[in-house]
Amino acid sequence: MVRGDLTRAGAYFVTIRTRERECLFGHIVNGKMQMNGIGQIVRDAWNGLPHHYPHVELDAFIVMPNHVHGIVIIADHAGTRLPRPYKKRKITLGQIVAYFKSKATKQINEWRNTPALPVWQGDYDQDVIRSKNKLSRTRKYIAHHPARWADDEDNPIHS
Repeated sequence: MVRGDLTRAGAYFVTIRTRERECLFGHIVNGKMQMNGIGQIVRDAWNGLPHHYPHVELDAFIVMPNHVHGIVIIADHAGTRLPRPYKKRKITLGQIVAYFKSKATKQINEWRNTPALPVWQGDYDQDVIRSKNKLSRTRKYIAHHPARWADDEDNPIHS
């Protein structure tokens, strides 16, 4: 769950789940994620975040059948020349996630012709990454996550 000051420069590990944990984005086959068209829309929306937020960098990321895991880095933009909207106010991790969810939802609903159909749960999980060791472990967790799908709490077989 979201807590604390999430405007500070730093790295954050986020997990964003689909509504009712519905498997919308593809399937795991032989321990590898096979994205469908909706999964590709989600990936592209994620990859577009730095274009909308110039002080946001992306690190490891994975689309799973019903959720995504990613590392968002909010850069320290003191002394940089950012466009006017970014100079006056800090952007929160929550705003970044909300923008991602909104953009992906709009494109998904256009693609499948389902206007206003919810795609995501209302909340998301986050964890502050405070060390290089934790960053390394989180990257490995993301990279190997599809191979552990059978044991994942988000896998519908565990419901």
